[in-house]
Amino acid sequence: MVKAQLLWFLGIATTIKLLLIPSYHSTDFEVHRHWLAITNSLPLSQWYSDETSQWTLDYPPFFAYFERFLSVFARLVDPQIVDLHHGLNYKANSAIYFQRISVIVSDLFLFYGVYRLTSNLASSKQNLVWVLVLWSPGLMIVDHMHFQYNGFLFGWLLLSISFLAQKRDLMGGFLFAVLLCFKHLFAVAAPVYFVYLLRHYCWGGLVRGFVRLSVMGAVVVAVFAAAYGPFVYHGQIQQVIRRMFPFGRGLCHAYWAPNFWVFYIMLDKGIAFLLRKFGFNIPVPAASFTGGLVGDTSPFCILPQITPVTTFIMVLLALSPCLIKAWRDPRPLMIARLVAYAYTCGFLFGWHVHEKASLHFVIPLAVVAVESLEDAKHYFLLSVVSCYSLFPLLYEAQEYPIKVLLLLLHSILMWFCFSAQFSNNIATKVTLQADKKTSQSLVKKKKASQSELKGSSRTTAEKGGFVLGWVAKSYLFGILVVEIWGRFFHPYLLGDKFPFVPLMLMSEYCALGISYSWIWQLKQILLLSP
Repeated sequence: MVKAQLLWFLGIATTIKLLLIPSYHSTDFEVHRHWLAITNSLPLSQWYSDETSQWTLDYPPFFAYFERFLSVFARLVDPQIVDLHHGLNYKANSAIYFQRISVIVSDLFLFYGVYRLTSNLASSKQNLVWVLVLWSPGLMIVDHMHFQYNGFLFGWLLLSISFLAQKRDLMGGFLFAVLLCFKHLFAVAAPVYFVYLLRHYCWGGLVRGFVRLSVMGAVVVAVFAAAYGPFVYHGQIQQVIRRMFPFGRGLCHAYWAPNFWVFYIMLDKGIAFLLRKFGFNIPVPAASFTGGLVGDTSPFCILPQITPVTTFIMVLLALSPCLIKAWRDPRPLMIARLVAYAYTCGFLFGWHVHEKASLHFVIPLAVVAVESLEDAKHYFLLSVVSCYSLFPLLYEAQEYPIKVLLLLLHSILMWFCFSAQFSNNIATKVTLQADKKTSQSLVKKKKASQSELKGSSRTTAEKGGFVLGWVAKSYLFGILVVEIWGRFFHPYLLGDKFPFVPLMLMSEYCALGISYSWIWQLKQILLLSP
């Protein structure tokens, strides 16, 4: 029965993804096509040194091996897809369909990860998590329009969390190590994994602890040896590291991700603007954050320059309460919450953060959202903000109705699902309380008491269901205002003047919502009693 339901979810999701095949795709499409050509045409020793195109290979080795695997089938479909020179910017239908379908098929890892993680949940909660993850509008936009393989990678993450939740720590650690060798940006959660596994798996007696630490260490080393060993053998490991960590790219990504640094940038510009008004000679930096595009530097007029070391320290400081909690109270069922918080810290304070990285904490939090009414309300707000922050990825007019429709439909679906889930829970609790009181009442007042209590049950369920507070409602209404201004009023009233303002407003407004989520998550982690 459960598998049949999952297949139904899979069928709906796959149908939507197939319909999105002709839609816009970003330069990431050519990036991954070129990686197919690199791994198919060149020996392994040249994968990370090739510069035939500007889209050089910069993911860890397991993802390169994954591209090599896909390239075998790509060559069968159309040999020009994997041609290193003649395949540059190749956009034939054969290439488009092959790459789109490869993402759809690789999403099977996501489906299995969600299925395994929710296998112990009640049927209603299980279905709700499937709705939140498998029909995620953010994943639809990023993977099946913009083009990436995030669903495949999240499958590994959810599998790892599922094993940790079942107290199978060794397998959970192994899968997370594999994930890091697919995409190193997931390493933000590595401190949480290290502290949790050290405390929960390795702690408990000198001999037992040493043996388990050795076993876990051996497993992790074996995974990294399988990934990086061939490149060490060919003397390419330094080149691999340079490609994976290009710190010269600057503090911000191509578009302003809605994080802490948006406020920092605008504060610097605001102070510089005021000082110029008062007659101070404040030079304008050669590179600019306005317009949303940045170069390889992070220019600030007044405030101190930000370095990768600064962002690393800030992420660790933000993580420290979570790490302390993981050490003091290493509960398996808290691991999804801890991992999501870690990725939120990385998103808010990290270096060169992609706007797409908001999915790193939205997807794990889908499992947390079914735990309580407050978690559901938080997730609803965060999911809407995260998806809306991805809108700049699809900037062509023909995709505008699609991204709006995806967000609206999923928001409505979330609202009805959460309302049904938590209204039923509240009604059940009140009814149980009513039955208990009724059983203690006098026989001659029994009918009157039952009638009164049933009425109060319905009233309580109606009042205590999934209802957002006025602050959340006001914030969500503000998203509508920001979008209407940027999409309609700004071009009409200002024309081509201040083209950076719509993106700036969107980034800042979404950054407020994600900053609130970060504080809320931290509060929940700290308040959860052992």
